[in-house]
Amino acid sequence: MKIDSYSFGRIVVNGKTYTSDVILYPGRVDASWWRKEGHLLQLADVAEALQAKPDVLIIGTGYAGIMHVPRATVEQIVAQGIEVKVERTSKAVALYNELESAQTVIAALHITC
Repeated sequence: MKIDSYSFGRIVVNGKTYTSDVILYPGRVDASWWRKEGHLLQLADVAEALQAKPDVLIIGTGYAGIMHVPRATVEQIVAQGIEVKVERTSKAVALYNELESAQTVIAALHITC
């Protein structure tokens, strides 16, 4: 799967446009992703992604990087043997496109703020 483009509030994956936050799994997009506390990522918010046991979990924190990812959350994910990359969403998109063909990558992307 490739991300064709990203701009504030809009992401295009394999030709399909999404206007809500997404989690990209190998072979599918979850376009109904939302966090319990909108701009705070908690472990429970990515539980399904972690169950898939990716090599890498990329977290896009939004256009301006507003979504906060606590250090403890990152540490708990790393403790499960999953590499974590936390970036503003534009950089997370580029990273996803770079890595997805070589590794099992899941991307949780906040597409606004």
